[in-house]
Amino acid sequence: MPSLISVDNPAAPPDPARLREKEARLFAILAAMERAIVAYSGGTDSAYLAWAAQRVLGDNAVAVTADSASIPESHKRDAEAFAQRFGIRHEYIETREFDNPDYVRNAPDRCFHCKDELFACLEEVGRERAIANVIYGVNVDDLSDYRPGQNAAKLHQVRAPLAEAGLRKSEIRELSRLASLPTWDRPASACLSSRIPYGTPVTPETVKIVEQGEEALRALGFRQFRVRYHDELARIEIARDEMEKALTLEMAIRLAAIFKPLGFHYVTLDLEGYRQGSLNETLGLKKQG
Repeated sequence: MPSLISVDNPAAPPDPARLREKEARLFAILAAMERAIVAYSGGTDSAYLAWAAQRVLGDNAVAVTADSASIPESHKRDAEAFAQRFGIRHEYIETREFDNPDYVRNAPDRCFHCKDELFACLEEVGRERAIANVIYGVNVDDLSDYRPGQNAAKLHQVRAPLAEAGLRKSEIRELSRLASLPTWDRPASACLSSRIPYGTPVTPETVKIVEQGEEALRALGFRQFRVRYHDELARIEIARDEMEKALTLEMAIRLAAIFKPLGFHYVTLDLEGYRQGSLNETLGLKKQG
């Protein structure tokens, strides 16, 4: 297995002894909980947390995935396959954030309303099953990011064991790699609603359009990308190391053929490439999504 070069920070791999110390700290935090519900999206962080919780708590840990239109179906399938592969107890729960006008209006605090709904649902599951701890996959790096969902976590007393253990994103990737978790190098991915500019209402219909566009990009072989929805215009962000493939006349024709039938009148390629939180740039906010 190759040594890690972090996709978040291309620095040298973390110190192995320090990594194991932090992992032991994480395991101790989880063991003290005895039972836990893991908010599980299937991304690198939540997958590692779900794996760690299963390893420490066994079936006393249950990973729960939101069944929401804002989560791509492919991500749900990947999350389910990962849970099955590693023997993680896994369930879905329906969330109804799209019924909330404060979510649909898509103000900069949209993520708060999404996580508020998710954590309220998980709290209810915990009450029904006498499970006191709900946990989620925020890491140390996320604490300095603009993430309104963290306010919802505080409101619902949801814990972040990865951050409590002092784990950074690159360290979670390395520990995942050492554990042979296929999610170790998974590209970062926020929910589909994060592709809609603030102030433009988010609906199940608009996020479905984004999902179809992104699945088409994945089918073309791109790995890291976003489809930003600007009403009649699709702004496609492709990772810089994949831009050469995107910047051809043949690909331009293929992209237009994909996105115009989805309802876009104009199809553009962002020349700055993929970057997290590009929709926050107009607000002067830190990266997210």
